[in-house]
Amino acid sequence: MNIKKHIPNLITLLNLLCGCIALVYASNGNYFAAFYFVCLGIFLDFFDGFFARLFNVASPLGLQLDSLADMVTSGVVPGFVMFFMMKNSQHEIGTHEIWNYLGFIVTLGSCYRLANFNIDTRQTESFIGLPTPANTLFILSLPLILQYSDSLILLEVLTNQWVLLLIVLVSAYILNAEVPLFSLKIKKFTLKDNALQIGFLLFSLLLLGFFQYLGVALVIISYVLLSVINNAKAKKAIS
Repeated sequence: MNIKKHIPNLITLLNLLCGCIALVYASNGNYFAAFYFVCLGIFLDFFDGFFARLFNVASPLGLQLDSLADMVTSGVVPGFVMFFMMKNSQHEIGTHEIWNYLGFIVTLGSCYRLANFNIDTRQTESFIGLPTPANTLFILSLPLILQYSDSLILLEVLTNQWVLLLIVLVSAYILNAEVPLFSLKIKKFTLKDNALQIGFLLFSLLLLGFFQYLGVALVIISYVLLSVINNAKAKKAIS
């Protein structure tokens, strides 16, 4: 029995377990634990592919398992969290329960992206549209910003149902938008070839150090904005 070929799939299933545990904590209002179990799941999601390549045991089964696990950890969980945020928000749109379920638009957008990613050959080296793990970290940082921030402005903004609905819609859009995002992989070990990646990493560390959970959201927003700027510069250089 070749044990090596089962290691990546086991790691993927542990990612799925982390997503299930995060759901339980989120349902009990413990967004702190939910956030860190999602972080652990995303960490495992990186290493299942790493070990599959290391042991040369990548398989169609592993690909399907990976997407199914991500669907929970980076699809159902953020939609679940947005459902509760909208439920606990200022009901300016209305108090009908249907508005709360709009939070699951994030889940629908994540599902479409994960399915499309499996058949999109353009995303082998970099991403088109925001990856579901990055979107999930952004969404799960929001209730923690509310919990740990003293800013009354942030409190008012992130409890406004219109703002939350906008976040949901933009989130579902950017997951599937035809926007190339620069790769964070180090391919060549020279400063010139990795200036953007290294600069972004250092900038991200500063944001996290100064703003904590707000920094998580700012890092994801910065990643998208820098990619858009980088794309514009690349097009200008070509023309």
